Amino acid sequence: MENQKFKIVSTQSNIDWVGTKVTGAHNGTIAIKEGELILNDGKLTGGKFIIDTTSIKILDITDPATNAQFAGHLASDDFFSIEKYPEASLVITLVSGNHIVGDLTIKGITRPVAFNAAINVNGNQLTATGKLVIDRTKYEMRFRSSNFFKDLGDTLIYNDFELNINVTAKAA
Repeated sequence: MENQKFKIVSTQSNIDWVGTKVTGAHNGTIAIKEGELILNDGKLTGGKFIIDTTSIKILDITDPATNAQFAGHLASDDFFSIEKYPEASLVITLVSGNHIVGDLTIKGITRPVAFNAAINVNGNQLTATGKLVIDRTKYEMRFRSSNFFKDLGDTLIYNDFELNINVTAKAA
């Protein structure tokens, strides 16, 4: 059977992120700009997402000034360097059942990632969800990391952050 391509519907797809620190956590969203998933005989075999790093939002901070300050910090070179790197990407390189392996590129740095995903196809619509746990220090995000700074106390930010991916795609 031939490959079937599903184009990601960016308005119906997003990534929820969670970053944790000693004193709590922050969460928000980031948009999937575009992408496609490829199925062969109804099974996922590959695909690619482009992530719009300029779209990062913080949902748990309601004070507008504090939210803007934090968003500016996430946009800075301490974290995503969005002026220089307005996009990140995930390229699926291997699929075995519901286990997906791919190359995640953030700030121009590509590292392998692996995660499980639930994929459902209903006619010409595909939905997929998956959770990635990423070590931010592998992408030059060292701000308040215990790997690089000592005696951070309650200002420590944990290295791992979560990306919960929710994708809707339509048959191309």
